Amino acid sequence: MMEPIQPVGTEFYCKENAKESHTDMYDLLDTEVPFPVLRRGCNMFFAIRFNRDYVPTQDVIRVRFTIGDKPNVVKGTRVILPIMTKQKKLAHDPSRWSISLVQDSGTIITVKVHISAHAPVGIWKCSLQTNIVGQKEKRFDYAVPDDIYIIFNPWCSQDGVFMENDEERKEYILNETGKIWCGTFKNPTGKHWVFGQFDDIVLPSAMLLMEKSGLPHSERGNPVLVTRAISAMINSVDDGGLVEGRWDGQYEDGTSPFAWTGSTGIMDQYLRSGGNPVKYGQCWVFSGATVTVCRTLGIPCRSTTNYVSAHDTNQSMTVDKFFDIFGNKIEESDEIDCKDSCWNFHVWNDVWMSRPDLPQGYGGWQVIDATPQETSDKVYRCGPASVAAVKKGEVGYLYDTPFVFSEVNADIVHFKEDEESDWGFSRLSINKYHVGRKILTKRIDVNDEKGDTDMWDITSLFKNPENTPAERLAVYNAVRGIPKAQQFYEIPSEENNDVVFDLVDIDTVNIGKSFDIVVKIENKSHEDRTISAVLTAASVLYTGAAAGDIKKSQGMFKVAAGKEDTMRIRVSPEEYLDKLVDHGSIKIYALATVQETKQTWSEEDDFTMLLPVLNISMPESCVVHQPCEIDFSFTNPLNIQLTNCIYTIEGPGLQKPKTVKHENIEPRTEVRFNHTFTPQKIGARKLVVSFTSKQIQNISASSIVRIDG
Repeated sequence: MMEPIQPVGTEFYCKENAKESHTDMYDLLDTEVPFPVLRRGCNMFFAIRFNRDYVPTQDVIRVRFTIGDKPNVVKGTRVILPIMTKQKKLAHDPSRWSISLVQDSGTIITVKVHISAHAPVGIWKCSLQTNIVGQKEKRFDYAVPDDIYIIFNPWCSQDGVFMENDEERKEYILNETGKIWCGTFKNPTGKHWVFGQFDDIVLPSAMLLMEKSGLPHSERGNPVLVTRAISAMINSVDDGGLVEGRWDGQYEDGTSPFAWTGSTGIMDQYLRSGGNPVKYGQCWVFSGATVTVCRTLGIPCRSTTNYVSAHDTNQSMTVDKFFDIFGNKIEESDEIDCKDSCWNFHVWNDVWMSRPDLPQGYGGWQVIDATPQETSDKVYRCGPASVAAVKKGEVGYLYDTPFVFSEVNADIVHFKEDEESDWGFSRLSINKYHVGRKILTKRIDVNDEKGDTDMWDITSLFKNPENTPAERLAVYNAVRGIPKAQQFYEIPSEENNDVVFDLVDIDTVNIGKSFDIVVKIENKSHEDRTISAVLTAASVLYTGAAAGDIKKSQGMFKVAAGKEDTMRIRVSPEEYLDKLVDHGSIKIYALATVQETKQTWSEEDDFTMLLPVLNISMPESCVVHQPCEIDFSFTNPLNIQLTNCIYTIEGPGLQKPKTVKHENIEPRTEVRFNHTFTPQKIGARKLVVSFTSKQIQNISASSIVRIDG
């Protein structure tokens, strides 16, 4: 009886195979022991070396691929491919695995494996089984030591994440850097971010997250379920995920959310700690990390910012704010539900995929949100919610569409304590147009390192223009789909109010400068009117949560018939500097009552302090593997010292994330920094620098440098 042929080694042509798979930029291909990184729907060539010549007429060879602990052929997690010398000529089916013999060189054969376009995404193992024709009792098994990474393929029309436009694929899959929009809708600011999805630490970290998610391996070929799992695993609230969120300014035992310049430092810390959550993040950090994980897995993804983003906690489709009889906003109460809020901005993600689980027309961009706000099926996660469904108010479609719809379309209702009301409050005002003021992402055809010409307003994708019949129709359509909303939602009645109030918007204020709160009043009646008014300036987190009052003014005065008047208070730097938190956001509330007519009015405004500009100076070009020097500087605009100063610098192919402590910076002085890095890759590369201190957070800038060979 002859002995079965025995495999003694294999060779995966990692870099050659990567070209067809569009994965040749992954650093895992350049490590000491390279790993195959392949996209489903593509071909893979590999060679097998035996202990003797291969005899096709007598040797039986089966190539097996498995994923997960309990691989199963029916579930698609186990694949058995026999090598046949005479293949049946069948029509190529990209949805099925297949194998063919390409070359026979005696002791070495080369085969081509086609990976199913529907294969589960993850780390696959390969093994070989051999025997002699007709002699099944003697078999030889060989386990291939290499891990094989198989990811989604937006280049393949059979894949659920197929994206036809090549320019969009370059941006949403291949671009390693980008911007995340912060600030306010009146003054959006782009925060430079290094996604670094091809760093050698990122794909293994993403695979660890998928393992910890508990999503069955058989379901990891479904981008709907994979992105839903990602939205849960990026935050650490209930599953030991990637990033721990914190919003109270106490970051001493970790890293401030403002200090991160990208995702790779987070992923590196997570993987090296064995999967312990990284401290700390806020919404833009969660979103940046989500882009990184999605893109490294092959899912087209972008970071999207919604300005004046509603957090509707009770599915009423309104954001309800309550004030006491003195004009103070009620933050906590056992008697009323006052947990709703409006974030100055909120950053989520859009992912691109087909939605075979929904009616035709609801595929394309889908919202997922990794920031822990509300639970979905008892887990802090959100989406994927069809953007098309959100725009139409079709809130009955999976997943979490009502919550996303409220984020961009809820009405803001102000209530004031009223002893004559049967429930203790009466409505001051309802604002139908304040939420979802602007929705931004980065343009696919522009990269602006110095300005914001790469800003792209995509509000129209999520909602119809405000104050149009189509916009109101979408709201009413959504209300019909939410029974609880029908109970709370009411359309304001038209009232003949004869005093007009206008809270003058504050667009921008440079940090360290004074600002005025101004309310213009016009009495259109033929009689004098007595006005009781309250103006309040408060420091708030960008989530809308109160951090502390800065200044309050209240009074009563008369406005003559047919006349105009102005109420104004000035706020100085000395009054607000020590009360600012995080983004330096300030919320203005204005409330007024007309004594003679009982007319009530309220309005709110918010703005973020403008930070000093960080200037970068560096050579136009550097040489790979040789030191390159960068200088950056800014001027402290405050009359106080900056303490707890650090800067972080990072760039794909230039510099791994590095944080450096710096001495205190004196008032009104210019400070200069110097840093040397050694680039590892050629081409045009982006470097991102961020500075934070106790007094000023989030000063950042970026620059492009050409690396020559």
